Amino acid sequence: MQHSSLLILDFGSQVTKLIARRVREHGVYCEIWPYNNCSPEDLQKFNPEGIILSGGPCSVTDEGSPRAPDFVFDLGLPILGICYGQQTMMAQLGGVVEAGHHCEYGRADIEITKNTALFGTTWTEGSTPTVWMSHGDRVTNIPDGFDIVATSKGAPCAIIANEDKKFYGIQFHPEVMHTQNGSEIIRNFVRDICGCSGDWTMASYKDEAIQAIRDKVGAEKVICGLSGGVDSSVAAVLIHEAIGDQLTCIYVDTGMMRKGESDQVVGLFRDHYNIPLIHEDASDLFLGKLASVDDPEKKRKIIGGTFIDVFDDCAKRIGGADWLAQGTLYPDVIESVSFDGGPSVTIKSHHNVGGLPEKMDLKILEPLRELFKDEVRDLGRALGLHDDFVARHPFPGPGLAVRCPGEITRDKLDILREADAVYLDAIREEGLYNEIWQAFAVLLPVRTVGVMGDGRTYDYACALRAVTSVDGMTADFYPFEMDFLSRVATRIINEVKGINRVTYDITSKPPGTIEWE
Repeated sequence: MQHSSLLILDFGSQVTKLIARRVREHGVYCEIWPYNNCSPEDLQKFNPEGIILSGGPCSVTDEGSPRAPDFVFDLGLPILGICYGQQTMMAQLGGVVEAGHHCEYGRADIEITKNTALFGTTWTEGSTPTVWMSHGDRVTNIPDGFDIVATSKGAPCAIIANEDKKFYGIQFHPEVMHTQNGSEIIRNFVRDICGCSGDWTMASYKDEAIQAIRDKVGAEKVICGLSGGVDSSVAAVLIHEAIGDQLTCIYVDTGMMRKGESDQVVGLFRDHYNIPLIHEDASDLFLGKLASVDDPEKKRKIIGGTFIDVFDDCAKRIGGADWLAQGTLYPDVIESVSFDGGPSVTIKSHHNVGGLPEKMDLKILEPLRELFKDEVRDLGRALGLHDDFVARHPFPGPGLAVRCPGEITRDKLDILREADAVYLDAIREEGLYNEIWQAFAVLLPVRTVGVMGDGRTYDYACALRAVTSVDGMTADFYPFEMDFLSRVATRIINEVKGINRVTYDITSKPPGTIEWE
């Protein structure tokens, strides 16, 4: 697929993916490569129209700290260095970066001292936009050919520009939503300075992806594991558009789905789209293997391993499959490659069909591997999936298992399912569903004393969770009105047998995670 494109070289920033999302929001296809995995041959093949150097956790002043490949500065391409990207650009082109000066973290005001093409009409000389800073080092001297076009209290070279070479460096993070007009600054760079055409749309991607699937698969058979989530569902509908009944979907019902979700999935694919579907109810098997297990990592591994065994058994019944389709997204691809080649920190195991290809000796088909989550939703809409389906909140692979800390039983899952359904129903009635990134109930592994009528109860407590987020990397709790929380708590206690106490989780991510396990 030949599109106007841009390359992002990653130096390990936690928000590098946000740069890519901002670029794509302006219709420009981009990829993220580790800074040390960029050869002239690969770059020539990719043929970007500009390069962005990301931020990173290192100090340019440290011996052995990361550097951009020197040849990128000789390509004649526009370059934008962000935070560490600005600093390594300066260090490599003859400027000076110093440590130990005034640090800036969080919001800061910069003063625009000179107009530049990077600003377009967004900022003008004399304006003082608020930006998001996160740095301890700073540029103190710039090479010949560069001008200082903005300063801040902690960064005398907050923005620098070499208009002749179209090299720009900014100390702050325009990709972060807290930076005023940050997305517009990125748009000015990729569209106006780099000249990218903005031809990256999900409508064009759909047609190209369908043809690519046909070319790759030919007359062979494909099986796809449906989790019930948006990613695997969109992948399945896209593949079916391409090859029709050469695709068979397998839906393994673990017994840990939300209320009515299995019926919805089966109805959508078997009845509405008429896609060949095997619905395997393996809930007894999963719950039996999870009996008396309370360690969250063990639960995830049991679920993942059991899923592979059940899926493999279903595939053998189909017979003759050559391809395994997966709903892999671009963030999964990025996270599989560390920016410095070192090991990544594992927060928790992820449940997907990662062990299936080796076990089943199948070729892999990943039609969504170039897309971010919001792009998958847009693709789903382009394929005709109803917004009520594609706009659903994210749901973890292990399902309700990670929302039921401690031992899992069928009775506890039934209680949790009912509480979760009441909670989401109340959110929809209030018109808040689309304002929230993810909302769900958690059944706590404790019982509490309560009073209902004239009797004493000893039932479970549940926690409600709702967060706002851009991409799930960071999140804040949703600030419900207390009146709403009171009404929801009353409904849950009155309508869900087995719960007599409701709490609301106000932990942000970090330090917490969005899910409880």
